[in-house]
Amino acid sequence: MDEQTRIEIEAATFRRLLSHLSKRTDAQNIDLMGLAGFCRNCLANWYTEAADEQGVELDKAGAREIIYGMPYKDWTEKYQTEATPEQMQKMEESLQKNREL
Repeated sequence: MDEQTRIEIEAATFRRLLSHLSKRTDAQNIDLMGLAGFCRNCLANWYTEAADEQGVELDKAGAREIIYGMPYKDWTEKYQTEATPEQMQKMEESLQKNREL
């Protein structure tokens, strides 16, 4: 596979991931963190870092709007729920696994 094709496939895959996450608002960030060690905010941070590597200025709010498909404040008001103690514990365990990687 040539480099351009790989980039286009990766970009399409990323767009599909964002589309999927936008439809699964029931998947709370705390749950994503607890299960996989990353969440929508992590994606936004990675997006900002990648933009910076390309010399593109993008702030945290702008990256979050790209990832969430709306301003972060709007998403949290519409979809974010209060984290349970169990969710917090699972997230902490997952973060510890990330540190060990």
